[in-house]
Amino acid sequence: MSSNTPPGFYRQELNKTLWEVPERYQNLSPVGSGAYGSVIGLLDVFTPSKSFEDFNDVYLVTHLMGADLNNIVKCQKLTDDHVQFLIYQILRGLKYIHSADIIHRDLKPSNLAVNEDCELKILDFGLARHTDEEMTGYVATRWYRAPEIMLNWMHYNMTVDIWSVGCIMAELLTGRTLFPGTDHIDQLKLILRLVGTPEPELLQKISSEAARNYIQSLSYMPKMNFEDVFLGANPQAVDLLEKMLVLDTDKRITAAEALAHPYFAQYHDPDDEPIAEPYDQSFESRELDIEEWKSLTYDEVLCFVPPPLDPDEMES
Repeated sequence: MSSNTPPGFYRQELNKTLWEVPERYQNLSPVGSGAYGSVIGLLDVFTPSKSFEDFNDVYLVTHLMGADLNNIVKCQKLTDDHVQFLIYQILRGLKYIHSADIIHRDLKPSNLAVNEDCELKILDFGLARHTDEEMTGYVATRWYRAPEIMLNWMHYNMTVDIWSVGCIMAELLTGRTLFPGTDHIDQLKLILRLVGTPEPELLQKISSEAARNYIQSLSYMPKMNFEDVFLGANPQAVDLLEKMLVLDTDKRITAAEALAHPYFAQYHDPDDEPIAEPYDQSFESRELDIEEWKSLTYDEVLCFVPPPLDPDEMES
């Protein structure tokens, strides 16, 4: 063992990177790269550094998830039972996130990890924000982005995530991207072609005069019949999609309401759909230098208490 490796740790090279990990983690193998996060949970946090002065690396341990939803959609046709279970888990996670006043803002198939038991975790909170924060228009991947983001409403709400779930659900049902826009304008046209031209009541809510004028310059488009668009789909799934893919955010279904929809009758259990305490993000607005942020991070690593684990969870 190298004299620079702290007691209880060992070194192993994977993908041309040298890792220093506790001896309790054996038989390491690469499973992919990227940001792997119902919400992804943290099983362990550690650093091989012996002191704050040497502190440069943090290791985060999460559940092993074999694939993301993007891979799965490309490889196989999902049954309605699969769609029910997957979308239920997304909404269950969103109910928890939204109850903490957090908006994910970047839900898409590649940010949803799935294991071999069809258990799903929501990943990648890099764009997540508190609901009170001012938000700009350029956020999520365009195809799954809510129309109010493209219309540049400065203070949209957490139902932007519900729109994204609707886009994902439609893709699971059909195997095709619902709104594969080539740019922002094309994206908006595809959306309006399905859900129809906004009513005057909704136009008045749009704060951007340029957006209002652009929409009014387009030819009138009636709302399409969702049963025709999603021909052969479970009628309850189609009904839920119509409640998710609503232009008016005040009328769009919430995560909690969606969980109670008949489509999820076999899974819905209010006692097993938890909510969170509001999350205090005030520290993010603090003006600290790098060393101060480093110190806060180091303290968090030292104070982390791993959750109790099922023996089966550590097999991998």
